[in-house]
Amino acid sequence: MLDESRPAPAIDWTVLAPLLVHVVVTHTVVGVVRVTVSYRTIELGLPPAWLGVISAGFALLPIFLALRIGRYIDRGHDAHAAWIGSILMLLASAALWAWPDTGTYLLVFTILLGTGHMFLMASQQMLAVRCANRQGRDDAFGYFMVAVSLGQGLGPYIAGLAGSGVTVPTTGPLFAIGALLAVVCLVISFAIRPAPKREVSGDQPTVSLMALLRRPGMPAVLIASVVTVTASDLLMIYLPLLGAERHIDAGHIGNLLMTRALAALVARIFYARLIRHMGRLPLTLASTFMASGAFVLMAVPSLPVMYAAAVAIGLGLGIASTLTISGIVEVAPPNARATAMTLRITGNRISLVLMPFVGGLIAAATGVAGILLVTAMSLSACAAGMQIGRKES
Repeated sequence: MLDESRPAPAIDWTVLAPLLVHVVVTHTVVGVVRVTVSYRTIELGLPPAWLGVISAGFALLPIFLALRIGRYIDRGHDAHAAWIGSILMLLASAALWAWPDTGTYLLVFTILLGTGHMFLMASQQMLAVRCANRQGRDDAFGYFMVAVSLGQGLGPYIAGLAGSGVTVPTTGPLFAIGALLAVVCLVISFAIRPAPKREVSGDQPTVSLMALLRRPGMPAVLIASVVTVTASDLLMIYLPLLGAERHIDAGHIGNLLMTRALAALVARIFYARLIRHMGRLPLTLASTFMASGAFVLMAVPSLPVMYAAAVAIGLGLGIASTLTISGIVEVAPPNARATAMTLRITGNRISLVLMPFVGGLIAAATGVAGILLVTAMSLSACAAGMQIGRKES
């Protein structure tokens, strides 16, 4: 006889387990494909500004779709959004393998990839919320972000391993690997089941965008989230170009990105314990300042220093980005969490549209090292702003 008085488990592993596998494969696909797109722009002889345009394309369409996706998920469609995102990512990966012949094609299919990624990011974050109660939420987010780190490490590592021995690898086989992994991602997505009808809260009143932004703490945590996630994305976009500038083997570039991801994974394993020991805001400030200093080190033309910087970036951004995501969940009302999450992703995508253009101009004038220094300054400014806000509150 079942003991109905027994409290529900803090984490529902029937939801979390397939989600974690899906997250790993998702980020592996994105890592392989986006690094390969960077190498393909070099292969085609396109100037650095083109890489900025193509990278901005990853964020372009999602800017206009994000809030609608969030409302869709808030009506109880988190699993459906994961299925849609997986289909779009497969279409984009297959198209990049079949037609990588011009910068225009790279741009169009990168836009499609970014749209699929938007569906996946929003749905996966809300599935991580759905699988745990309040007591288990920090642990669930820790597991979730560990899976993100695994995927972010595996993608560049696979690209680096396949292209080891040369500065710019042949991109055709890499795009094929990305397309095959996207097939696996789609298959796994169907193991993620929709929430039971009783869990869906679509009949609750819609929270307006302005009401969300006026909630105490929401603007600060959104800005911090945008800055930390954009910093991580810019590193993945421009490190292959930095390697080409400095004649660094593609294998080392893949290993640097994998080192960053593994360091983030280690940090996220201890995420819940660090929160309990230090508190959310002090931990956010410390991790953000650490990442800022590490981006300065990454600009130093020394491979051992770059590896040390990759470790520090992984530790700093691994903690800071996880804290900002869980912070949004804490601040947002339950019936608008997906909308708040997509508002965060919208800010990130706007930044990714603007920053690559700025980055392309900086790279043309100073090389990729200039982009790393600008990223470091942005992280420091973000941390300083949070500290000032705490003193004034």
